[in-house]
Amino acid sequence: MLSASRKVNAGADKRPEYAYHLLRSALECFKKSIPELNAEQYKEVTSLADRTYALESIVLSSSEAIDVSVADVDLENAVSEISSRYSDQASFIDDLNRNGIDEEVLRSALRRELLFDAVMDRVSSRIPAVNELDIQIFYQLHAERFIRPETRKVSHILITVNDEFPENTYQRVLERMRPMVEKLRSNPARFRDLAKKHSECPSALEGGKLGETGQGKLYPELDSALFAMTEGEVSDIIETELGLHILYCEKIQRGVKVPYARAKTKIQRILEQRQRKACQKAWLDKLKEDD
Repeated sequence: MLSASRKVNAGADKRPEYAYHLLRSALECFKKSIPELNAEQYKEVTSLADRTYALESIVLSSSEAIDVSVADVDLENAVSEISSRYSDQASFIDDLNRNGIDEEVLRSALRRELLFDAVMDRVSSRIPAVNELDIQIFYQLHAERFIRPETRKVSHILITVNDEFPENTYQRVLERMRPMVEKLRSNPARFRDLAKKHSECPSALEGGKLGETGQGKLYPELDSALFAMTEGEVSDIIETELGLHILYCEKIQRGVKVPYARAKTKIQRILEQRQRKACQKAWLDKLKEDD
């Protein structure tokens, strides 16, 4: 690892707020504070901090930032949000100091960060409103995104296999479960009672109920069997790494397309976000060219 003193002194030719960019980059990239980084990690963090600090500085020196301000309450909320992650104020201050930051520098860095966000919001406010036709076209072109997937209401009985117990050897478990399958197929209404009596899964307390599930949520063996079953069907005995199971597909909720009226608001947010990002990127690109 690099020495802490060498780390916190990096970027000394920049404003003190650069230390905040270093720490933010370290947390984002490695979930570590600056003194915890090894040399290679520190190199990557420094490269990212250089870019974010430079970009922030360019934006804050632009004409768009001239009359932008940050409310004191917003700054205090930003500081409080960070300090609330610590058990007490002393721990908060100590951690800042370990990373080459004091409270005054943190406030200044957070103010710059809030100003940057405000400028970017101002830039993106120029985008034209998303119109109805744009929303309708998106809905038609991305129909697959507005399909509510099929779900199945399922319960199961699980008995584990353990050769250390005579009653739980593989063969004995099979012998115990085969009659259950026959009973349940003739009368699925008994599933709840048999699950409470025989299942070794915690779900036994609720009659083996696993609830509604979509495809790909259960163990692969169970998932494959469940989504090949018909409503009201009781499965054969299915083996997984947990043991042997019996499934009961109580109800099938078919996949349905979300109506346009319900999807409209979500689509509008998606399109607005896209337009904001495109507008901001174009403005930043031009700002960099002119710099």
